[in-house]
Amino acid sequence: MLRERTSEAFAGLRSDLEALVRIPSVSSPAFDQAHVQASAEAVAELLRGAGVDDVRILSVDGPDGAPGRPAVVARKPGPQGAPTVLLYAHHDVQPPGDAAAWLTPPFEPVERDGRLYGRGASDDKAGIIAHVGALRVLGDELGVGVTLFIEGEEEIGSPTFAQFLAAHRDELEADVIVVADSSNWKVGTPGLTTSLRGLVDLDVEVAVLEHAVHSGMFGGPVLDAVTLLARLIATLHDEHGDVAVAGLVTGTPPEVDYDEADFRADASVLPGAELVGTGSITSRLWTKPALSVIGIDATSVAHSSNTLAPSATARLSLRIPPGQDPAAAQAALRAHLEGHAPFGARVTVRDGERGQPFQAPVDSDAMRTARWAFAEAWGTPSVDIGLGGSIPFIADLLGVFPDAAILVTGVEDPDSRAHGANESQHLGELERVVLAEALLLERLANG
Repeated sequence: MLRERTSEAFAGLRSDLEALVRIPSVSSPAFDQAHVQASAEAVAELLRGAGVDDVRILSVDGPDGAPGRPAVVARKPGPQGAPTVLLYAHHDVQPPGDAAAWLTPPFEPVERDGRLYGRGASDDKAGIIAHVGALRVLGDELGVGVTLFIEGEEEIGSPTFAQFLAAHRDELEADVIVVADSSNWKVGTPGLTTSLRGLVDLDVEVAVLEHAVHSGMFGGPVLDAVTLLARLIATLHDEHGDVAVAGLVTGTPPEVDYDEADFRADASVLPGAELVGTGSITSRLWTKPALSVIGIDATSVAHSSNTLAPSATARLSLRIPPGQDPAAAQAALRAHLEGHAPFGARVTVRDGERGQPFQAPVDSDAMRTARWAFAEAWGTPSVDIGLGGSIPFIADLLGVFPDAAILVTGVEDPDSRAHGANESQHLGELERVVLAEALLLERLANG
């Protein structure tokens, strides 16, 4: 019955997803925040249309006094004694990036080969549609209390999340929390995310001169700061490509592995480029640290001249597995950088954000119910997966609601290209996600 209802409702849900994608709700402060407000209002209307009467758009100020982005909070009480389920997603999106890298305009949804392309089509406006769809499919047969929390600033690190939870704790309290912001194992096989890597980042500056000098007159005895920064960065990995920072932990290798050919295709690895690191691919993705340079401040090629750069800065992003304390990881990375100053150059480290990793209990009642719902919707058993990315606010949720069961579910697949050009959502998978969530809510209502 629910399968037929989902199929009948899906054309309308797809249309709603397309309408959301057309709203360029980029939460980065460099973009027009009026679009984020418009996105929140559109989500609120979708929830009212799905039978939820108590719908509000809320925000709080952050610890620095800056106002937060608009979130949508909606509540539909359940029968007396029924559990309450909190359904989370976010309506803000990443910047589109280089427009030339997109095959079609990023905020104009286009279907190709069963996938809907557009910024936010998958991450995470498809998550919103999963929740809206489950409510529509169940209709008056919804047997649980439901609270929806559709955040508006996840893509900028949820800066007011803790303050929002503190201000609205009673309204958001739930027995089960469903976070629809992860990925499935692959198209045709569902995944239940049981672990997430945490996040540490920092900026490291290498300085060697008080000011730029002529490279012909002074080059030789003095290396430019960009070269020195490159030498420092090169110390961060060993000859195999494993992170070479003392004091970082490694978790237990996963039971499943990622086929190398599939990984290379999904990650768009160029022919001839070797994969680095040791151990299984999934262990390198989920249970080992990963360290990347995600930005460099140095003289651009277009503005270069025959001078030695006096300083250069890199932003480093360190993903840490469950079991690693973020503060300890940040301190270890700082100590490594300061202890490997190349040729006595001045190394200055500025700490950035930290996010906790997550490890879910794998055999809870909620987990078993979710696996059943996924198997019913897809017709194949689900896979317990980790996620190399980070969702740091889950630690905030656990801190405020320690007794709640948290389920991290997925709308993406390995080819969704979230955050990148040509982001897309597999429409067949989204229909199965809607069905699975409806089945999950129905089973939770029946105990």
